[in-house]
Amino acid sequence: MTLLTILVLAAGTYAFRLAGPLLSQRIQISTRVQRLLTLSAIALLSALVATATLTSNGGFTGWARTAGVAVGALVAWWRLPFVVVVVAAAGTAAVLRMLGVS
Repeated sequence: MTLLTILVLAAGTYAFRLAGPLLSQRIQISTRVQRLLTLSAIALLSALVATATLTSNGGFTGWARTAGVAVGALVAWWRLPFVVVVVAAAGTAAVLRMLGVS
């Protein structure tokens, strides 16, 4: 039963991903709608990052995680390698937690 479920979900995911390129040639989307879709993706990802950063178990996560994500965003903005971004963000949160900042 589990294998069948995985196979059905894999087929559905593949079909969903394949539908985009196939339908994009049939459906004409105006430039304005394409721009709004691009902006909506950015807004959705920003909301996801903010929610994951600021909330945990229905409450505020604390300043350590928030500062870590802020440092990671700053380092990513400088276009440093991904490993540096992750180490800087995790290091910042770890040092703050070690200092007693939750």
